[in-house]
Amino acid sequence: MMQAIVYLLDAAIVIAAVLSAWFWLRASGKRVRRVSKHETFDYADINRLVVALNRAQILNARAAKATAAAALLGGLRVLLDFLP
Repeated sequence: MMQAIVYLLDAAIVIAAVLSAWFWLRASGKRVRRVSKHETFDYADINRLVVALNRAQILNARAAKATAAAALLGGLRVLLDFLP
C-alpha cells in the first residue's frame, strides 16, 4: 500500500513540474510587435500591450502554482521516506 502511494506521489511531482515548465514556456514565447517611431501610437497598440501582459501574468501565475505544488509534493515524498 505504501509503495503505491510513493509511486503516485512521484508521478504527481513529475506532472506538476512538467506543467510548470510548460506554462513558463508559453508565457515566454509570445512577442509583442514593436512600434516604429514613424507610426502613431494609438489605443490598439496599448490594447495589444495590455492583453499580452495580462496573458503572460496569467501563465506565470499558473506556473508558480504548479511549481508550488511540485515543491509541496516533493516535501511530502521526502517526509514519507522518514516514516517507519
